[in-house]
Amino acid sequence: MMRLSRDVAGPRVAPGGSVVAIGAFDGLHRGHQALLAQVRERAQVLGCTPIVVSFEPLPRAYFSKEPVPRLSSVREKLLGFAAAGMEHTLLLRFNAALTAMPAEAFVRQVLGERLAAREVWVGGDFRFGHKRGGDVALLEQMGQALGFSARTMPPVLLDGARVSATRVRLLLAAGEFTGAAPLLGRPFVMEGKVEYGNQLGRTLGYPTANIHLRDRVSPVHGIFAVRVGLGECECSWPGVASLGVRPTVNEVSEPLLEVHLFDFDGDLYGQRMAVEFVAKLRDEQKFDGLDALTEQMHRDERMARELLGMNPRLLNA
Repeated sequence: MMRLSRDVAGPRVAPGGSVVAIGAFDGLHRGHQALLAQVRERAQVLGCTPIVVSFEPLPRAYFSKEPVPRLSSVREKLLGFAAAGMEHTLLLRFNAALTAMPAEAFVRQVLGERLAAREVWVGGDFRFGHKRGGDVALLEQMGQALGFSARTMPPVLLDGARVSATRVRLLLAAGEFTGAAPLLGRPFVMEGKVEYGNQLGRTLGYPTANIHLRDRVSPVHGIFAVRVGLGECECSWPGVASLGVRPTVNEVSEPLLEVHLFDFDGDLYGQRMAVEFVAKLRDEQKFDGLDALTEQMHRDERMARELLGMNPRLLNA
């Protein structure tokens, strides 16, 4: 089981030494996966602990004046680290104290004292420390004195361009899910626990399972054809989803993910759902009343069923 620490200071987490990956790792795309795989392999060769250092909130979001969409929740990111074979995650709180920390102090206290690093793996453009004063050259220099080597991971290319979280976000925002999947190494999925809503969808003939995003800023908005994984079940259930602020009823100020599962009869409250976005149907829009909204929901259902390859007979139901 992967262990988790949150603080710069504390006892040494790898007395026998470690191989360390450092990054934001939003989305855990194929570039991230290659880096973590390299760290795991090198840790096996050296007989020490594979460790990942990451940050929450994301540094990019901390400094931005505008909301920054993220590809994965904290939980999804941690599960991804565990699946990649990391034995320990140091998920540092990205706050004023950490941003004020000189790069040299970060290397000594985190990589040297806390992690007993023997190798440190980063991207070639990695910067860290107060005012981004640290880079790979500083890691290499200080590593010689502290007993670790600094390594850079070459970029992973797809169609001649570097795989990056920014590139994935742009594709998702455009509804290009088939284009984003090869960069992620998997379909784009949002997961969460089903919570109670006001049950308006039930009165309109479309009961929904609701997932509140809270502080997470989604890279996608609109109406979608989806497939849903339920709990520990390996199967996926077809459906249609809305991710937005429900402008027709004006009932939420924060985006809400609402999923209607086709031909489903069961209680989902409290269960975890993994929602795979298959295709975007349209943008969210405001309708003149619930009747107009319901008519559009019927059209959305027919389109989603067709895109998901469901029984054509049901399209005329």
